[in-house]
Amino acid sequence: MSFIDEINPAHALIVGASQGIGLGFVKRLLQDDRIAKVYATYRQPESASELIALADENSERLTCLLMDITDELHISGCVEQIRTKTNKLHLVVNCVGLLHEGTLQPEKSLKQLNSENLLRYFQINSIGAVLLAKYLLPLLRHQERSVFATISAKLGSIGDNQLGGWYGYRASKAALNMFIRTVAIEYRRSCPKTLVVTLHPGTTDTRLSSPFQSNVPTEKLFLVERTVEQLLTVIEQLQESDSGQFFSWDGSRLPW
Repeated sequence: MSFIDEINPAHALIVGASQGIGLGFVKRLLQDDRIAKVYATYRQPESASELIALADENSERLTCLLMDITDELHISGCVEQIRTKTNKLHLVVNCVGLLHEGTLQPEKSLKQLNSENLLRYFQINSIGAVLLAKYLLPLLRHQERSVFATISAKLGSIGDNQLGGWYGYRASKAALNMFIRTVAIEYRRSCPKTLVVTLHPGTTDTRLSSPFQSNVPTEKLFLVERTVEQLLTVIEQLQESDSGQFFSWDGSRLPW
């Protein structure tokens, strides 16, 4: 039995829900009668039109919240807004991630590194997630089984790195994995019913991956809907001993 089946009603939070995998999670959870309420964050209204339209259609179940994960005050304020409506969350999925934006592109060699871009990678891919864990702790400190999952990437695996390149993205995802592993240890003491994991979604057909899809075999390029189903299957099958681990979309454990 899934932990969601044990809870009535279940409340979920999807962070970074304006598009891609995050928006896919919101759509999927709205189809699930076990989920009574979905909270969803977005950073820019102009890129979140589909999410906001969904909220208009599902006003009883979906609440959208403006949040910039690079701003700690934004994170704390957003969580406070959620706390005015509920004192419990049961599923949190952080889908925020940066691979490229404008002139920031994955580096192919050392000569392409610059400190500003590296800091941007870490700010969004690593630090934001651990600050979420900091402020969400009161909403996860209850007696019902819960999951706090963060989307990572296989490229963040140090043990799996055979090709090099993509310095900022790889390192920020490796840092994310360490942050979340450490969070899992503290949560085990402070809110032991919450499992904390990082998830590799596979290459998904989103704006994040679109410039880098040419070498991906068709069968390994997943539609958003498939990715969300696969990740939800992994999440629902998690056991207590899995907290602090790094899972691929097929449920296998990835090396650090």
